[in-house]
Amino acid sequence: MRIIILGAGQVGRTMAERLSTEDNDVTVVDTQPELLKHIQDRYDIRTVTGHASHPDVLEKARIEDADLVLAVTNSDETNMVACQIAHSLFHTPTRLARVRSAGYLTHPELFTPEAIPIDFIISPEQLVTRFIENLIEFPGALQILDFAEGRAQLVAVRAHYGGGLVGKELRHINELLPKIDARIVAIYRRKRAIIPTARTVIESDDEVFFLAGKQHIRKVITAFRHTDKSNRKIIIAGGGNIGMALAKQLESIYHVKIIENNRARGRYLVESLGKTVVLNGDAADEHLLREEDIENIDMYCAVTNDDEVNILSAMLAKRLGARKVLSIINRPGYVDLAQGGPVDIAVSPAQITIGALLAYIRRGDIVRVHSLRRGAAEAIEVIAHGDRETSHVVGREIGELSLPEGTTIGVIARGDKLLFPDKHVVIEPEDHVVLFLVDKSHVQDVERLFQVAITFF
Repeated sequence: MRIIILGAGQVGRTMAERLSTEDNDVTVVDTQPELLKHIQDRYDIRTVTGHASHPDVLEKARIEDADLVLAVTNSDETNMVACQIAHSLFHTPTRLARVRSAGYLTHPELFTPEAIPIDFIISPEQLVTRFIENLIEFPGALQILDFAEGRAQLVAVRAHYGGGLVGKELRHINELLPKIDARIVAIYRRKRAIIPTARTVIESDDEVFFLAGKQHIRKVITAFRHTDKSNRKIIIAGGGNIGMALAKQLESIYHVKIIENNRARGRYLVESLGKTVVLNGDAADEHLLREEDIENIDMYCAVTNDDEVNILSAMLAKRLGARKVLSIINRPGYVDLAQGGPVDIAVSPAQITIGALLAYIRRGDIVRVHSLRRGAAEAIEVIAHGDRETSHVVGREIGELSLPEGTTIGVIARGDKLLFPDKHVVIEPEDHVVLFLVDKSHVQDVERLFQVAITFF
């Protein structure tokens, strides 16, 4: 596939890396030559310097031959105009754009073939807001990701002393959680991936990934750690798009306060929000945090646009007694420094966004993709098609499949049912199969495994 990526920021660079390793011809366009040189030096990718929405620049990128345009510059307007030009002048078949402003997103009638012809809109703010909502709803989880239209969730949790399964073999999980279906799909111990077996012993500080139905998540989390107290009091540091959207979603259920440094933005928040208490001040002001009873706060969410402010204010809130702190971190190098240390949960908007984009670009049999472990691993949902004659998977037991190394089938959605299969379960046509891959480089192997062969008569 010939793909043009407009914008060489974090999302653009990462998408270029991922797509160039999957037999795609990728070109990246950006106004900053130093960013493009960095990409060219590391990957086998063409680059073009210039404004992403200018027709002459797009021509230099050979847009007339492109199958797909991915517009992820920092400007909503540039992304939308670029898609319009790609459609009107060059008839590019597929156009994807990142749009952040709620002012645009609240008018879906804008994004039609007759208006602005964008096939798929990605809103990082909406994705990140939903991601954080899930973490607040389920204390103790590090990640919660939806599969099978939300009926199954992939959850990451850190094992602690006191959890029922800590120090025990996984074969005891049915004794601890009777009548609850769950599947442990991967364990990370000291940054090394372990494919679990019945004899695997859970150790304290293991990062465990499991799949379960949403109704069972709380009980499964307790198998790996003490029961976490429910969240009631939330402080949000930063009243930007994410902070405001998060407050709107949470304020009817939780006691929410939001700290915003800009007075004009603070007044806007007061007018836009209902029950949320809006505080004007610096999120890293120790006196302000103490005044707002930080030691009794259940979750402190640092969601400003500045990584350093988020990390430092979250560290301060934790030191002052906040039970759990979460920080949005855009720079990949900061994530490992913060996660599991001074910051309980590090959220990467780029990785969340990339998963949604990959699911669309790889669409067809793959309906959902989540990028995990800073992009090293993936969880995917793929549909099985065909029959035993035309498919490598349909009509076969799971134990017969030639799955790539480090790949685990966690759950199968069959109609309205969720199956947590053993090796004897036979895959049927139209099953939605959720797989965990500890090594993303095997994604194409999984895609080939699920491809339907063409039969000639």
